[in-house]
Formats: sequence, C-alpha cells, structure tokens
Amino acid sequence: MMQGRRPGESRPAAPAGAEALLRRLEWTVLKRLDGLLQGDYRTLLRGTGVDLADLREYQYGDDVRHIDWNVTARLQQPHVRQFHEDRDLTAWFLLDLSGSVHFGSGDVSKLAVSAGFVTALARVVTRHGNRVGALFYGGGEPGVDGLLRPGASRTHVLELLARMQRPAAKASTKAGGAGTALFDLLRTAEGVLQRRSLVFVVSDFISAPGWDEALGRLARRHDVVAVRLFDPAEMALPDVGLVTLEDAETGEQLFVDATDPAFRARYAALAEAAEAELADALGRAGVDLLELATDDDLLDALLRFADLRRRRAFGPGAHLAPLSSSAAMQGEAA
Repeated sequence: MMQGRRPGESRPAAPAGAEALLRRLEWTVLKRLDGLLQGDYRTLLRGTGVDLADLREYQYGDDVRHIDWNVTARLQQPHVRQFHEDRDLTAWFLLDLSGSVHFGSGDVSKLAVSAGFVTALARVVTRHGNRVGALFYGGGEPGVDGLLRPGASRTHVLELLARMQRPAAKASTKAGGAGTALFDLLRTAEGVLQRRSLVFVVSDFISAPGWDEALGRLARRHDVVAVRLFDPAEMALPDVGLVTLEDAETGEQLFVDATDPAFRARYAALAEAAEAELADALGRAGVDLLELATDDDLLDALLRFADLRRRRAFGPGAHLAPLSSSAAMQGEAA
C-alpha cells in the first residue's frame, strides 16, 4: 500500500548516515559541479513556459507539439516555437528499490549509485528554489509503497535519501516471490503528477514487460529521463568457478560452472539480447536515457546528464564541446 505523510504530521529525523552522505556529496561533488558549470543550471533545469521567445527550423527529436503550423505553411519548412523558460520547476523521482537494485558485484550496489545520483541532483534542484518529490517502488512491500510530496528544503532532500536507504537492510527479503512490475510505478505516477514536471525514472529496468507504453504516456505529458542502473557483471559473467546464482527478487537459485566458456558465451548472448530489447522499449517510449554503472564516477555521471540536457536545449544538430571533469582538472593544472 502506498503511504504518504498526513498534513501537519512532523517529518521523521533523518538518520546520521543520510546527513553524512549529503554533506560529503555537497563537498566532493556539488562544489566541483558548481565550478564546471560556472553556476549555469539552465542545462540541468529547463523549465517550461508560455511566452514565445523565438522560432527556428524543426530538427529531428524536437517536440512535434511545438510546431508552428502557420509559419510552416508559409515558409514550406517545418518550424518550432521556443518559449521563455519558467524557472518554477518540480522534479519527480520514480525510484525502483526492488531486490535486483540491491545487487553489486563489487563494493558498490546499484542502490548506492542511485542514492548518490538522486541526492546530488535533488540538492541541485532545491538549491535553486525548485521542488522535488518521489514515488518509491518495492522498498518493503510489493508495488508502490511510498510517496514523498514535493518540497524544496535541505531537510526534504535528507528525508528523500533516508527513505531510499531504509530498505537497504531488507535486501535479502523476497516480496513473496514476486518480480518487479514497473508498470505499477508508472501508472501510479500518471495519477499523482498533475502538473508538467521533470521526471526521472531511476531503475535497472529488470521488470515484467508492458511498462514501455506507460512510460510513453508519461513522456507525452512530462519531460522524462530514464536513468538506467546496471552492474558490469550483468553484461558478462566473469570466470569465478562454481557459483550459485540467485534471483534477487524471486529467490530462485541456479548452480553454474562459470569456468565453462560455452556457458559464459550463452550468458553474454542473453545479456546482449536483453540490452537490445531494453533499447527498443525505451526508444518506443521516446525518453532521454542516462546510464549509470556501479563503477561510474558520480561527477562524470552528472556532467553526462548536463551534456544530455544541453544537446536537447540547443537541438540535436548543435556542435557542443562535451563537459568533462578530467578536462577541467587538466585545464586547472595547466
């Protein structure tokens, strides 16, 4: 059952771990991000607006709803309207916290990567007067089991982080043998998100099929970014000898010989087929995609997101130098 906080009910105190993580992110990531973006968050936080700013020729990937048909008919070339941006933005995080997200072949799990990215981005949003909200899936009970209404304070970001970390102790708990159904999360979001928003669907997208249509419907009303979490071991199984593989959500176990090259080849082929199926589903939904691996650098991930937003803002044909933390550090050294 989805639960929220009743009006007037006090917020629970954030755990010390959440405060420590947020403080570390503010010093190690957000401070450096400020310098690399030179304080310009328009690339990250493009709002919507109603005041016409300009017209330009249509480019592949533009929203067809912004085509000016009168100008298009007069000039015999498709043109789209551009608007002055409304800085009042609400960002929503649709968070998959199901069993498979707790996996990590190294020291970092997909959940930890998700928590770092979501917390850093939520702090960026709220520091500039905008609000963030969240829907939680699979954090303790099957289906959508939590709602965090939009807020704009640092305390609100701490609550978001605390609620993401809360199910970490339940990583081994199987939800009655049930797998993930992202359709439930996306369908719930359709009813909750009334105003056009920036929406992040943060998941490994290991789910029962059928979610792509719901994601496409959400993308027609909102600015949607799919943040796909993955671990390198999910792409190629290393030679680790005789091991027991366990489905993190259903509890099903399989004893395999990872030294067998033929088995590893079949594993890689199945992973490649799953990748192609996921790419096709996201393509049908028409959303932007940001991929986060468990061995990713968080600052680089945020800069990739900024690049994604810049290219969307300036058009697919624009030639833009990519933002790079390593290039910036080399420039500072010079």
